[in-house]
Amino acid sequence: MSEHIVVVGNGMVGQRFVEAMVDLDEAHQYRITVIGEEPRCAYDRVRLSEYFVSRSVDDLSLAGEAFFERHQVKLMLAVRVTAADRQAKCVHLSDGTALDYDRLVLATGSYPFVPPIPGIDREHCWVYRTIEDLDQIIASAASGAKTGAVIGGGLLGLEAANALQALGLETHVVEFAPSLMAVQLDRAGGDLLRTKIEALGVNVHLNRNTQGITEGVDSRLSMAFTDGEQLETDLIVVSAGVRPRDELNETLGLQAGERGGFEIDAHCTTSDPSISAIGECASFQGQVYGLVAPGYDMARALAQRLCSGSGQFDGADLSTKLKLLGVEVGSIGDSLARTSGAQVYSMSDGAAGVYRRVVVSDDQTQLLGAVMVGDTSAYDMLLQIANGNAAMPDQPEHLLLPDAATDAAAMLGDAAQVCSCFGVTKSEITDAVIAGACSLADIKSATRASTGCGGCAQLTTSILNDALTSQGIEVDKSLCAHFSYTRQELFHLVRVEEIKTFGELLHRHGQGDGCHICKPAVASILASCWNDFVLQPQHAPLQDTNDRFLANVQKNGTYSVVPRVPAGEITPDKLIALGSVAKKYDLYTKITGGQRIDLFGATLDELPKIWEELIAAGFETGHAYGKSLRTVKSCVGSTWCRYGVQDSVGMALTLEHRYKGLRSPHKLKFAVSGCTRECAEAQSKDVGVIATEDGWNLYVCGNGGMKPRHAELFATGLNDETLVQYIDRFLMFYVRSADRLQRTSVWFDGLEGGLDYLKSVVIDDRLGIARQLEIDMQKVVDTYQCEWKTAISDQRTRKQFRSFINSDQPDTTIEFVRERGQRRPAPASKDLEEIERTLS
Repeated sequence: MSEHIVVVGNGMVGQRFVEAMVDLDEAHQYRITVIGEEPRCAYDRVRLSEYFVSRSVDDLSLAGEAFFERHQVKLMLAVRVTAADRQAKCVHLSDGTALDYDRLVLATGSYPFVPPIPGIDREHCWVYRTIEDLDQIIASAASGAKTGAVIGGGLLGLEAANALQALGLETHVVEFAPSLMAVQLDRAGGDLLRTKIEALGVNVHLNRNTQGITEGVDSRLSMAFTDGEQLETDLIVVSAGVRPRDELNETLGLQAGERGGFEIDAHCTTSDPSISAIGECASFQGQVYGLVAPGYDMARALAQRLCSGSGQFDGADLSTKLKLLGVEVGSIGDSLARTSGAQVYSMSDGAAGVYRRVVVSDDQTQLLGAVMVGDTSAYDMLLQIANGNAAMPDQPEHLLLPDAATDAAAMLGDAAQVCSCFGVTKSEITDAVIAGACSLADIKSATRASTGCGGCAQLTTSILNDALTSQGIEVDKSLCAHFSYTRQELFHLVRVEEIKTFGELLHRHGQGDGCHICKPAVASILASCWNDFVLQPQHAPLQDTNDRFLANVQKNGTYSVVPRVPAGEITPDKLIALGSVAKKYDLYTKITGGQRIDLFGATLDELPKIWEELIAAGFETGHAYGKSLRTVKSCVGSTWCRYGVQDSVGMALTLEHRYKGLRSPHKLKFAVSGCTRECAEAQSKDVGVIATEDGWNLYVCGNGGMKPRHAELFATGLNDETLVQYIDRFLMFYVRSADRLQRTSVWFDGLEGGLDYLKSVVIDDRLGIARQLEIDMQKVVDTYQCEWKTAISDQRTRKQFRSFINSDQPDTTIEFVRERGQRRPAPASKDLEEIERTLS
């Protein structure tokens, strides 16, 4: 007879234990019953804030009921264990039933700690833990809330702040400590994190001890602090830490940890040999781990112990890498230098918004800890050095340099753990390559590396490529299976041979029918070279969803309308026209960071009608859907501002009108500031221009996106003509040589010779192509057309903008709700991937 394992808890760690048992129990020694208190299968709490955007539990799901059926694991949901009898080896459930067990696995997790603040039990005060908690927060926000506050500035608190921002609330973070993330970051790192988060619109209140919550005057609630200050808010989210959920110990009577939880040994066994505990409810050597990775290690160790007798949990550090409100943060080991004799090296780049700190032993032979804010590219390498899997450099300060992780894959030892979610080592990845794996998809299938949080994807790919090279296998850099060329090589073939269509290029240099990778890439190349209308019959099938309909598809199947507002300058008549169109078609309106007004919620059949009215009012397409120039942001410059030294608006208009038709490998954003006060934030753009008394300073290859990068100062004191000339050359050189979907910042980082090389090509004409680059750009300028103006004037093209092939009727299945006075997508509407598959 197989032994019966009862797992109490179907959270992330409980689910990982079940998955490990399914993989390892080849002899079918055990049958498993899982008891979950929530009404749904396990979901990813680490990504919980995404629910505020998607409103879909399926997006967070770690396993569906089909998983349990397929592996013959019994799942009981919406029921909890109320008591347990160790002598009888049974647990009693809230539905009145009892279950016998041979082994009990406690994976009960933790509960939110709510500080004893008078008034914290008021309406509109919530915790942040489950989907039901989130639904309550969403409902509270939708019922007229304008502001929200989070009590707690740690990991969970900042995640909660991100959620409130996603709901459109003015967001405040209230923290008792003098800095954010005080457990993981030193003061300097916490201060930079605060600066970056405040720049994103979140109000941070440090050294604030909340002594009471009462009814507000202008808002629903009022928070009173011990320093006498008050903060009014419409809702409060409490995220002040968690505590082990160990209430079952009242009937189990197991040995408890110093800080609560069920005390376990290295085998994850409690004081009762037939009861184990894993995850946040377990206490190992006095330590309760509040992160998911140590819980995964426990789950894996326990499954190995049960199935083969070899598993062991030796503890885990609290190293973590994450993105909070879009800001990259990393913490490794003894980040606060508490070890006796520890030495600290730090580096702060205020302009780039990057802080790094490493903590080393007194003899400088060990990396004890590290802190990273703004850039975590070196995290994987530093973690491996701290774990002893890679060599420590002779000079520890070299670890602070931006290229500290450039050769991470080569430096790692074979035993180095690459994927912490599934415990995959470097040797397991290289063994998979020897066994025949040739792609990241093969590695995922063979080892499960990079299928968890995905944070190890880059390092896994590097190890894969190194292993292929060492096997004498050339790493294929072809665009796809249909073209054995890179994007750069295809660009030159199109230009030199004057190829005008995808079919012609495929016939001469490709094979097969093409795919979703090469078709949009070639479409972009053709548009960059010849600037034909992208919806001509020979080009239209190549476009991705957004380019195909000249609009960005939104989560509920509607589209955005984004007219160009050059340099952010707009007349009152045009403002009125936008308002009239938005009101007529009931569109959601929002002013963007790029100084445009976006209109959301248009159905496919409405797009031509809307654009007819906008074009008649003097607007043209803003190319928000294309890999092309989006906006040129500007301040008001010398026309209005007393600090402005040049006409930044005039220059921004010149640049936006010149480059508005340029198709490129990725989207482009510009900015022009009228003085060095930098109100237009030019130094975070692909092309940034700043006015000085001596002329224009030109910056290139910045990026304010998912991985922010400070732009490089390229040239100073330029006149108008030289400025435009350099930008012409720079952009066309980028268009010619960048890879598919490669931002200028990433392209620049891969240029051998860096800034000096780029200057030599653009300024000094090192390659002798400067004149041709200027000619190519002028052709783009001369052949510009408003794609929407062309689209609405051609009846054949207009037929593409129908919801149904055989009818002009609109799609009535799209659902909306009204929030904050405007129409928004209804929750749990159409799945975006399904929409894109349908449209493609």
